[in-house]
Amino acid sequence: MPALGEFWPGQGGHNGGLVAAHGNVAAHYLIIAAKDVGSHEWGERGSESQATSKRDGFANTVTLMEGDHPAAKAATGYTADGHDNFYLPAAAELYHCWLNAPDLFAKDTWYWSSTQRSAHLAFYMYFDGGFQLNFGKNDGLRVRPVRRLFI
Repeated sequence: MPALGEFWPGQGGHNGGLVAAHGNVAAHYLIIAAKDVGSHEWGERGSESQATSKRDGFANTVTLMEGDHPAAKAATGYTADGHDNFYLPAAAELYHCWLNAPDLFAKDTWYWSSTQRSAHLAFYMYFDGGFQLNFGKNDGLRVRPVRRLFI
């Protein structure tokens, strides 16, 4: 297994570290896509979404795919090494990335999470300082897909 932040051959990205089991999600490694997939709006500003999990970006993304959410669609459209199960990470998953592999992310920009804050706002991560706040859903922020490698 590669070190934290190192490319993981055959897995479609970099080793983002082990994520402990929580709820109905088994323990897994978080695989961070090798590149951003552009800047996109979160989408549907003014509408409440059920994508409110701070830990389960996969479930959030499934919910977001039912509507007009460009950031989630960009993340799910990413494929690498034959893997097509990438998604938009939740707020806690982005924080996990900052803890384990911050150098994989640009320091001068913000990254969307899949976690909604309100009808008008969603959480983002700023990797230069390691902090999270919320931004208007109609703002174009960077998107970095992730996927799970279950153990």
